[in-house]
Amino acid sequence: MRDYLIKPLVGQPYPMISHGKGVYLYDQNGNKYFDGSSGAITAGIGHGVAEIAEVIKKQAEEIAFVYRSQFTSEPAEKLAKKLSDLCVGDLNWSFFVNSGTEANETAMKIAIQHFQERGIQGKHKILSRWMSYHGITMGALSMSGHPLRRQRFVSILEDYPTIPAPYCFRCPVQKVYPTCQLSCATELERAIDRIGAEHIAAFIAEPIIGAAGGAVVPPKEYYKVIKDICSHYDILFIADEVMTGLGRTGAWFAMEHWGVEPDIMTLGKGLGAGYTPMAATIVSDRVMEPILRGSRSVMSGHTLSANPLSAATALAVIEYMEKHNLPEKTAEKGEYLLKGLQKV
Repeated sequence: MRDYLIKPLVGQPYPMISHGKGVYLYDQNGNKYFDGSSGAITAGIGHGVAEIAEVIKKQAEEIAFVYRSQFTSEPAEKLAKKLSDLCVGDLNWSFFVNSGTEANETAMKIAIQHFQERGIQGKHKILSRWMSYHGITMGALSMSGHPLRRQRFVSILEDYPTIPAPYCFRCPVQKVYPTCQLSCATELERAIDRIGAEHIAAFIAEPIIGAAGGAVVPPKEYYKVIKDICSHYDILFIADEVMTGLGRTGAWFAMEHWGVEPDIMTLGKGLGAGYTPMAATIVSDRVMEPILRGSRSVMSGHTLSANPLSAATALAVIEYMEKHNLPEKTAEKGEYLLKGLQKV
C-alpha cells in the first residue's frame, strides 16, 4: 500500500498508535510503549487525561474559534491572566500562537518593534548561540545554531548565531570552569563590540540547551552575566522556554533557577501538553510600554492565534498541574533520578 502522509522518514514504517494513557502509548496491534520523553518534550501531564478531554468537549460545543482582530474570548483572557500570575517580575502580556517556532518569531518581531516605537530604527539583529534550536521556519531557523537543520537553507538564512554555547563538558573556547571567568558569557560582549549595539535588538537563548545539545545546563552565574550585558547595551533578553517551561525543570519556568528575569519569554510544547497546538510569547511591561504609547498593535499573528478552544485547553492543563503539584513533584523526582544515575 502506498503512502499519502509525508512522515519524518518517508517510506519508513511507523507504529500506528490507537490510544494513550498516562505515560504509555498503545498501537493497533496491542503493543505498549513507554513514552519516556513525553513525545517531543510535550505531553507533560500524560496522555488521556479525562479532565482535559471534558474541557475540550465543552469548549468546542460553546465556541471553538473567533478571529482575534475582531473578537476576544474568556478562555484567552483567563489564560493570559493565569500566565501573568505564574511569571515573575513584570512579564504580564501574552501573545498566543500555535507553536514554539511561531512564539520565537513573534518574540523577534516584538523586540524589533519595541525599538522602532522608541524611534530607534537600526536595531534589527537578533544574536543567538551555536548549539541552539529555536524553530524550523526561516526566521526561527536563522536564530538557531543547529548546523544540521540549517545546512539545506543556509543561503537564505540570516547569519544570527554568534557566540559559543555554555557547554562546560566540551568547552567551545577550550577553557575550564570556574577559572574560565565565564568566557562563554562574556563572548556576548565581544560580539556586541564587533557588530555594534546600535544594530542589535535582542539576544535569545534556551535556559537549558535542548534539541541541539541534550539538556546542557549552564554555570550558575551564566545568565546573570548575560542579562547584565544585555541591559548595559540596551539589548532585550529573550528566554526560549518552549522546551523548559511549564514545570519541566522543577520550577514553572527554568529561568527561576538563576533568579534572572527575561524581557520576553516564549512557551510552547507543554502549554498545550499535546492536547492542542498552543504557544505563547510573554512580554514585559517595559517592552510593551512604547508599543502601547505608539501604534498599540503588535505586527504579528496567525489565523488561529488565541483561539478559545486551544486557550481553554491550555488553561485546563495549567490548572491540572497546579492541582497535582506537578512542578514540585518534578523537582522531587528529578533529585531521585539524579541520585540513582550517580550510582550507576
